[in-house]
Amino acid sequence: MNTYHEEEILGKAYDSRLLKRLLTYLKPYWFQVMMAVVILLAVTALELAGPYLVKIAIDRHIVARMAKGLQTIVWIYFAVLGAHFIFLFLQTYVMQWIGQKVVYDIRLELFRHLQRLSLSFFDRNPVGRLVTRLTSDVEALNEWFSAGIVSVFGDIFLLIGIIIVMISVHWRLALISFTVLPILAYFLFFIRKQIRTSYRDIRIRIARINSYLQENIAGMMVVQIFNRERRNFHHFDELNRGHLDAQLRSIFYFSMLWPSVDVIESVALALILWFGALWKYQGAVTFGTLVLFIEYSRRFFRPISDLTDKYNILQSAMASSERIFLLLDQQPEITNPIHPIPIDRLRGEIEFRHVWFAYKKNNDQSPDYVLKDISFRVNPGEKIAIVGATGAGKSSIIHLLCRFYDVNHGEILLDGINIKNLNLQQLRRHIGLVLQDVFLFSGTVADNIRLKNTDIQPEVVFKAALEANALHFIEKLPNQFEQQMMERGASLSTGQKQLLAFARALAFDPQILILDEATSSVDTESELLIQQALKKLMTNRTSICIAHRLSTIQNCDRIIVLHKGQIREQGTHQELLKLKGIYYRLYRLQYMDRKVSEAA
Repeated sequence: MNTYHEEEILGKAYDSRLLKRLLTYLKPYWFQVMMAVVILLAVTALELAGPYLVKIAIDRHIVARMAKGLQTIVWIYFAVLGAHFIFLFLQTYVMQWIGQKVVYDIRLELFRHLQRLSLSFFDRNPVGRLVTRLTSDVEALNEWFSAGIVSVFGDIFLLIGIIIVMISVHWRLALISFTVLPILAYFLFFIRKQIRTSYRDIRIRIARINSYLQENIAGMMVVQIFNRERRNFHHFDELNRGHLDAQLRSIFYFSMLWPSVDVIESVALALILWFGALWKYQGAVTFGTLVLFIEYSRRFFRPISDLTDKYNILQSAMASSERIFLLLDQQPEITNPIHPIPIDRLRGEIEFRHVWFAYKKNNDQSPDYVLKDISFRVNPGEKIAIVGATGAGKSSIIHLLCRFYDVNHGEILLDGINIKNLNLQQLRRHIGLVLQDVFLFSGTVADNIRLKNTDIQPEVVFKAALEANALHFIEKLPNQFEQQMMERGASLSTGQKQLLAFARALAFDPQILILDEATSSVDTESELLIQQALKKLMTNRTSICIAHRLSTIQNCDRIIVLHKGQIREQGTHQELLKLKGIYYRLYRLQYMDRKVSEAA
């Protein structure tokens, strides 16, 4: 369970460095912020005006029995109430508007930044953690921007205003009212510390529940086949009970907070009534002043309680902002060159020159190379295959060619140009990649073929589906090309998803085609359709095929055999069989497995 500590460290409740950086997001909306501050000042003035008007009405008109002018005071009081309603509405709307705009900007910046980061970053960071950054952490900032940072000034303005008016009206009664403040401050400090601990415990518990839920739902097939339902339920019950206990502790302290504040407020009110009544009998305090102090005492403790809540919001915002900025400060390892060499149309010539590559770059010891001194050349329009045992480095070659990673040593050339000197978007625009595990997005069939690229017209989508042999099953769908896909294309078979991936590649018309285990998980019937589609797909394109099924690559112009990160053999299918080396042994193993399967 210690794996959750990175998510749950709260850090300092206030960090000036983080706060300054957060405030930069308010710069585009400085006019609205200033408007919110002005509105807050107006709301504060109107809140202070109400009790003072009551004091005037009591002292000058009711007690003095002078009805003249009382009606005016009443109308002014109603006007103050109406204005207070309007300005309070404007305050709520403007602050929420600012919060939503800032959160919109932060979420966009995060998503744009995530798209720029290299694949090595996603290798190190779980998806759930990154999703949390764009959801829970950003939402915590929304609460701070919309209900925290500006409204804090409103609470402070109201407190200062009440203190100034109370002291100016009767300073001795004001000091009597303030005697309970040390008790309130000590109590709030104690409660805040307990609530902070409870808050952290709740976050840890809910993180454990979410992780366990995700794991069990994703592995439901394994859970059911091994009859793990009862044991997993008991473990979830333990996690859920821990979360319940943490919530109940939090509820206990929150339940103590408001009644205690009310009791302290009542004590202050009792002191005001006691000393105010004594001084009233002595003629040192008017009845209107006593009423004013009673009204202000009620208003005085509300912003103090609000500031305690704002502290919790600030604490959550600081923790969330630290995690968000940590993500934003991650720099992509793969970047565009300062002056990229422009390319319009590729011939498709590929060359690897003495390439060495390791996924983990350890400074203390030599890297664990998965590719060692790889050199080969692919001519324009040539079709080559790369084979080898699992872990030989086949997929790593593809990753390097698409520049998802950079080589440690050596260079990769495309039409004689080092790919590090090419614009990343231009490089990848000329490469079509079809993987074994086809990823389908939410949306229609047509959207998944053209990936919502409006430059690809419907007739191009139709032609690509036809040539990829995908049209026969698309036309059987209820809405055909407008059929909505289930999550990751769950309603389609593996072969159908592969055919959609081929249609996608055809629609984008790349000069270089890469097939990474594209036929390894399909049945015989689907494989025949795929093989027919492959012939059309590979026509007039430089093609690189990675395959475990050696029967699917026999017609390639050349086959490269990898073993432990090194090229051991090259040649055609027949030439490699004659060598009776690694390829020959791989082919014999698959041939024998196939004979055994057919006999069974």
